[in-house]
Amino acid sequence: MTHTQEKKNAIRQRFSVIDTANVADVLDSMGIFDQGLAPHFKPFTGGPRLAGWAFTLRGQMAPGPQGGDANKMTACHAIAEGEVSVWSGDGHGICYFGELIALGMRERGSVGALVDGGIRDIHWLKKLGFPVFAAYRTPVQSIGRWKVTGWQEPVWIAGATRPQVSVSPGDFILGDDDGVIAIPGEYVEQVLNEAERLTAQEAKIRTDLANGLSLAQALETYGHV
Repeated sequence: MTHTQEKKNAIRQRFSVIDTANVADVLDSMGIFDQGLAPHFKPFTGGPRLAGWAFTLRGQMAPGPQGGDANKMTACHAIAEGEVSVWSGDGHGICYFGELIALGMRERGSVGALVDGGIRDIHWLKKLGFPVFAAYRTPVQSIGRWKVTGWQEPVWIAGATRPQVSVSPGDFILGDDDGVIAIPGEYVEQVLNEAERLTAQEAKIRTDLANGLSLAQALETYGHV
């Protein structure tokens, strides 16, 4: 479904206060399983949770000159407002993403990064308050070792309950202290509406428990919680 930028921004803001756990439960209830991403993804930079529309990139290990990666720069300049860059590829021990790329993408309205590989400049990324979830940290640059081979096409990202999860441009990426989940684009609004309902119900349960309701009574009243 195609949304205006105003609509996409509104959806993103609504997701910014929703927990990944509730989204995972909603997806399960819809029969959409295995959208959780691998537990090795960690929030390296603190700040706000990761919430945005997927802008995908993929790359591969490839020896090359020290002059940079023209494809990488072209791809980075194509990102748009409210998008999270999603980096995939076969790199090992090298950095896909660092401070300068974050600065350039943030100027274009990007709201974070999900990196199935390495990042560096973590101290400076923290100062930017730019949310980045990544598989590992490393000081080793990608130039001459790894290059971008495609962008804005479906990519494979390491999964939690299966080896890989397909992420396409326009899917929604949500990350918090519990981990990261990818919501297929065609279900984003349906998942959001139900996750908001579940979030409100959980808030009511917490209030009732604080006021003396027992867990057994909560289960009887609300069912599975």
